[in-house]
Amino acid sequence: MEVEAEINAEIDVDQTTGLVKRRSPLPYPIGPTTFAGLFDEPLRHFPERIGLIDNDRQWSFSELDRSVEQAAAALASLGVGPGDRVAWSLPNCAEVPIGFLATQRLAAVWLGINMNLAPPERTHLLNDSQASLWITADDATAASNSTAFKGTVISESEYNNAVSTADPTSAPHPNIDPHAPAAIAYTSGTTGAPKGAVHSQHNLLWPGLITLSTHPPKPTDRQGTPLAHTILNMLILGVISAWTRGTTGVVLHRGDPEGFCAEVKRHRLTRTTLVPAQLHDLVHHNGVDPGDLESLESILVGGAATPANTRRAFAEKFNIRALMGYGLSEAPTGIVRESIHEAIDDSATGYALDLAEVAIVDEDGHELPAGQTGEICLRPTTAGPWAQSWTPTLGYWRRPDATRELLRGNVLHTGDIGMLDSNKRLTVTGRRSELILRGGANVSPFDVEQVLLDHPEVLEAAVYGINDERLGERVAAAIVTATAEPDLAALRAFLADRLARYKIPDHISVLDRLPRNSMGKVLKSELPMPAYPLAD
Repeated sequence: MEVEAEINAEIDVDQTTGLVKRRSPLPYPIGPTTFAGLFDEPLRHFPERIGLIDNDRQWSFSELDRSVEQAAAALASLGVGPGDRVAWSLPNCAEVPIGFLATQRLAAVWLGINMNLAPPERTHLLNDSQASLWITADDATAASNSTAFKGTVISESEYNNAVSTADPTSAPHPNIDPHAPAAIAYTSGTTGAPKGAVHSQHNLLWPGLITLSTHPPKPTDRQGTPLAHTILNMLILGVISAWTRGTTGVVLHRGDPEGFCAEVKRHRLTRTTLVPAQLHDLVHHNGVDPGDLESLESILVGGAATPANTRRAFAEKFNIRALMGYGLSEAPTGIVRESIHEAIDDSATGYALDLAEVAIVDEDGHELPAGQTGEICLRPTTAGPWAQSWTPTLGYWRRPDATRELLRGNVLHTGDIGMLDSNKRLTVTGRRSELILRGGANVSPFDVEQVLLDHPEVLEAAVYGINDERLGERVAAAIVTATAEPDLAALRAFLADRLARYKIPDHISVLDRLPRNSMGKVLKSELPMPAYPLAD
């Protein structure tokens, strides 16, 4: 089908918010329309079923509903109302998913701030989102003094005190528009600062709802992920997905092989989401007992490509297959899944879920036939019960031009390169430009280059990815310096104060000059490629 006119069409974008003005999609064929109704079915049919577990703490669905109301009352007493951005910077704990749901009941906007981020990185997210409240695990005074954040800052203990004294019956219940902004996920691109992908309650519900038919829930289901709950996709794929299915969410705290296995065994976890590095570590860690994971029935792996040999070794060791997925923060989460009915393949990624379609287009927006390579685009399916119901992100917060580029023609342009076979199975063959995927985390070369160039001895800098069996990629840098023998230890300390640990280059090459083409662009393919693996 020819889709050039559609995919290259202009869309209506609000110049202030940067968000698309779109016609409301059709409702999903199942489930609630907003998070306010998420517990309706559990409260009607099994109110005493365990809804949440966090170490030795647990809540029935009836207790959980009251806790969410109490958290909503506390947030309202702190001035949170519809449309306000509330930032959370906490370790994995029950307060994060409960706070997420409370934020949604207030029609406010949730924002996760990864605790690994350096102070300047946190400051950018807080100020760019124009958050009014920041709940942080750090000392509130120190946190506010270390940033230029102008909103209200409270510590985790102060927040918990506010919740414990709040009257749940005082929580307001505003009208909720399922298509209004509900959460922001900041994602690193290849140029510029991280952009905030804004999601509605409507398009945050589908990752759990879509599994109701493909993997019908059982009363014994327990779902969670050890990945940071301040990453929106991980929160949605963990506890929130469990609640959408009417099953038990489990807060996991440890992602190392021994810790993860111990928590899976203790809580009898049945469903989880991991990144390739964790799968690699589970395969190669000799101290792990395969029997510890015997309760698991579903493992989804995403965030980066996972080598087929790693997935085969995992299946052989643990007698369960981990399925690879493809997605992006703007979708949100994985929207293409590997089929368990087909052999593990080195190249093929999988099939679009029932609510979406994949289109492969060339540079002019022409849809390409099976077997040809082009840009991967995503759009709602036009057939079946999910027809015309899926929507991607509303756009990038306060970035109208970036939103137009991403959603032109009301199609999600991933910027990734791939092809479809005759059965509509997707193979991803390239990444969005130069974005580095390190262990499931996005690293923008531009972000790291700018920090390197802030160092007084660094005259030029180029940051790029190097293939790594465990992490998928590692971060490398090539620099030109003012002195012949710069102090690399001091440079690393400089970077550590300004960047998250996973963004700091594992290898730094000092060159006399950076290779460039006639237009002055750095030829990153000609930069040094050191041998790996390196020790973490």
